[in-house]
Parts: sequence; structure tokens; C-alpha cells
Amino acid sequence: MPELMTTPDVIVVGGGIVGLSVAWRTARRGLSVAVVDPDPGGGATHASAGMLAPVSEVTYTEEPVLRLGLASLALWPSFRDELEGDSGVDLDYRTDGTLKIAYDADDMAYLDELAAFERTLGLRVERLTGRECRRLEPMLAPSIRGGMLAEDDAWVNPRLVTRALRTALDRAGAAVVADRAVALTARGVRLASDGVVAAPRVVVAAGPWSPELLPGLPVRPVKGQILRLRGPGGFLTRCVRGLVHGSPAYLVPRGDGEITLGATMEELGFDGRVTAGGVYELLRDAHELVPGLTEMELAETTVGFRPGTPDNLPLIGPFDVPGEADVLAATGHHRNGVLLTPITAEAVAAFLTGEAVPEVVKSCDPGRFPE
Repeated sequence: MPELMTTPDVIVVGGGIVGLSVAWRTARRGLSVAVVDPDPGGGATHASAGMLAPVSEVTYTEEPVLRLGLASLALWPSFRDELEGDSGVDLDYRTDGTLKIAYDADDMAYLDELAAFERTLGLRVERLTGRECRRLEPMLAPSIRGGMLAEDDAWVNPRLVTRALRTALDRAGAAVVADRAVALTARGVRLASDGVVAAPRVVVAAGPWSPELLPGLPVRPVKGQILRLRGPGGFLTRCVRGLVHGSPAYLVPRGDGEITLGATMEELGFDGRVTAGGVYELLRDAHELVPGLTEMELAETTVGFRPGTPDNLPLIGPFDVPGEADVLAATGHHRNGVLLTPITAEAVAAFLTGEAVPEVVKSCDPGRFPE
């Protein structure tokens, strides 16, 4: 008989930023929580750049994603204040906006067209000349054609967020089980070590690994290669997203002088290799936008797996598993996991406690895809 390890009110499978935040919000409502993950704070969160950018991320076919992102962005200031208060950790949360840069005339034409669409949605975007872009960010290349400023975008350091969440959960008395969940049972979750964590409610927030516990869940891994560079503080003052001959790149500055550079989008399953081609493409395009970054130290190369869904909306809510524990899904956030963390955590905590769930989250029903 497997050992019964603990009996919390709720098990959260997955220790990325979404899972840890769900656990923290749930614990704050007075429920006992256990988080099950072999490497809490690792995975896609560890690789992520931490952009909170629903405006600069918008595309023509993703208005529901935009609405969800704007609702979550509005929650970030209070989420930050409460988490910093509970943990004592500064999240390096910044609100200087995103500068979208066009390398050539075709890139600028695309940004102009996209900005016109964004304005029809009531979004604030300001058209800038190349000179005006360089006035804001002097390290930009003299040859850039122009850009757009999305003033309402923000960003945060996701590694500091997970550190803060671990501290806050520890102070709240939550359990963290450093093991892999391999199956749901009628009582809870079975572990790779053959132990069992028992609870009446289970939240599956295991990113692209979620279908291992919930077969049929339409979530797939989308590989992203990301670089971290180190140089002088103040090299960039805001997030820069660029198009170079139609190819996207982003650069996210940190308070300590680090620049996160990303990211590739590769449908290669769980291929964890950092490739020479991926690194080359990222540095090549970033160099066209910000030539001086090639003098910086290449401090880290990382691969993360975004949990993608067919419509790029996450899966948040009850998921029927006959004969097993009462299950909620909180996965499929694709490239917006950090941005959507506050509203996901609030929604799941509301499901667990019987509170009203935010209306905008109803579009994320895990049962919206026919089998």
C-alpha cells in the first residue's frame, strides 16, 4: 500500500508561476494546500522573460486573449503589493511600457496596420519616428525606420516572483512535495516515488505536461530558446520588441543590468536542446535593432516549453475525470503565463471556495473543445 503522505484541502500539481500563485491565493483564503512538482520554479517560468504586454502581444485573431490579458494586467499592481508584503521580496516590477521597433519599411507598414487595428479596440499606442524611438532608447540602431509606444505594458522578473511565492507559501504553512505526479486517483495524486498525496480537490497546473494527468486535454509544448545577456545598468530602460524583415525579437531589461533576449517559437515537442541556429537568429536580429548588445556577456542560454492550446486561450476551470478526484485545470497559457497569473489564481481560488469567478475567464472553459 503506498504511503499516505499528507491530507491537505487542495493539491496543486505544478510549481511554475501559475501553480504557485494558485496555491498562494488558495492558502490566503484559509485552505490547506500542497504543491507537487519535482522542480518548483523551474520549467517555462524559469526561462520566461516576464512581459506583461497584452497591447504589444495583440494579433488580429486573438481578441479574447487580449481581453483576458487586459483584465489580468489590471490585477498585477495589487498582486505585486500583496506578494511583496507576504514575502519581503522585490519583484522588479516595471511599468515603462513597450517600444515596438520596425527595422525596415515593410516592418513599419505592418506595425502601422496593426496599430490601426489596436486603436479600434480602444488601445493606447503612439506612432514614433526613428529619431523619436532613439530619443527614448539611445542604444537603438540609427537605421531603424520607426516604432510604436505601448505605454500601458509592463514587465516583471518571473524568477523573483517564484522566489517570492515559495517564501510566501512557506510562511503560510503550505507543503511543497518535490516529486512528480504520475496519475490522479480517487483520493488525490500518485507520485513517481509510489507515494500518494490525498486531497478532495486537485488543480492541474503542469503546463505542457498536464495531458499526462488529464488525457485528452488539448495542450502541447511550444519550444522557446531564450538568451540572457549581462552588461551595464541602464543599457535599455524599457522593453523593446522589434520586427526585422518580419522576424520578431524582444529585449527585456532588468534592474541589475541583465537583458533577456528571446524567443524562438518551435513546434518540436519536448526537444530541450539549445541550438546554434536558434542562438544565431536571436543575436542576429537583436543586433540589427541594438548593435551594442553584442559587446555584452552571454550569460545564459535556456529552453522553455510553453503550453499551447488550439486557440491560444488557457484552460481554466473544472475538468471532468470520472472516478477520480474533483479536478480543476489551470494550464495552456502559451506565451502569456506570467501576464495571466493573477487572474488565473483568482479564478481558481474562486472555483475552490465557491466565490464568483471573473466573467472574462468563462471563455477559458476546459470543455470548449469537442473530443
